[in-house]
Amino acid sequence: MLNGLTLDQIRTFVTVVDSGSFRSGAARLLRVQSAVSHAIANLEGELGLQLFDRTGYRPVLTPEGKALLANARDLLLRADAMRARARSLGEGVESELSLVVDTLFPIATVAAAMTRVREDYPAITFSLESLPLGGPLAALDEKRCTLAVIVGEDFRNPRIALEAIGSVAQIAVVHRDHPLATKSAGGALLGLPDLADHQQIVLADPSPLSGGRAFGVLSPYTCRVNTQDVKFALIRAGLGWGRLPAWQVQDDLDAGQLVRLGISDLGRNSQVAYEAYLAHRLDEPLGPVAQAFRRALAEHPMS
Repeated sequence: MLNGLTLDQIRTFVTVVDSGSFRSGAARLLRVQSAVSHAIANLEGELGLQLFDRTGYRPVLTPEGKALLANARDLLLRADAMRARARSLGEGVESELSLVVDTLFPIATVAAAMTRVREDYPAITFSLESLPLGGPLAALDEKRCTLAVIVGEDFRNPRIALEAIGSVAQIAVVHRDHPLATKSAGGALLGLPDLADHQQIVLADPSPLSGGRAFGVLSPYTCRVNTQDVKFALIRAGLGWGRLPAWQVQDDLDAGQLVRLGISDLGRNSQVAYEAYLAHRLDEPLGPVAQAFRRALAEHPMS
């Protein structure tokens, strides 16, 4: 029954669903509408059921169409992944490797992996960008990088493969002269009323993936910044409190410049560990340099 089923038919089906109509699907596929209609009709014939209800102004998925849509997307993902792997087997060494790294991840670890890669590929050119929250995933989705380091479980995409490479601990800190430092003296736990009058320094998401969500924002007064370094500088200057990765603040904690806050709403001992992942697109091949970086990052201990 399914001997005549083709990937082109399946891709046409998914494109029509995603674009909302046969006409829009045809425009996206750079085809005439009649060709798209013909492909869908052939697919329906092969499957022996109707995928779209065409009685209205726009085609609407039938219950059968809705049930098969997930299968169609899965088949396309697998086909694209196979195609990407085949391309990687036939391609040579990349001339450039583009990386986007979550601001929570220690850049020294990335630098060590880059140094290791250059030992084997001295002619490689790197492009490195550091972005918070949904930035790394958006960069991969928009094909602005080959590899990304993503921290946490908040952002996912079925076209993105993840490989766990370590964990990052975030802790709440404030300058030693800030009023909250006094309140937290002796290991006292702070509650939401204690934070109500004090500014929290938080990172803004450069991507639309947050959708208005707030991550660990407890104070009604916030100062939103676009980089981790700015957030760190403002907290060190005593302008507010916030959460920062332990690797970034440990020296200041040891020197007594920053004080750790006890806030029960932000995990035990005000610390939360987030898993870090190396991510890449399933439909894009990883060349020799990208594979070398992947191995180097996995082998190098986080610092």
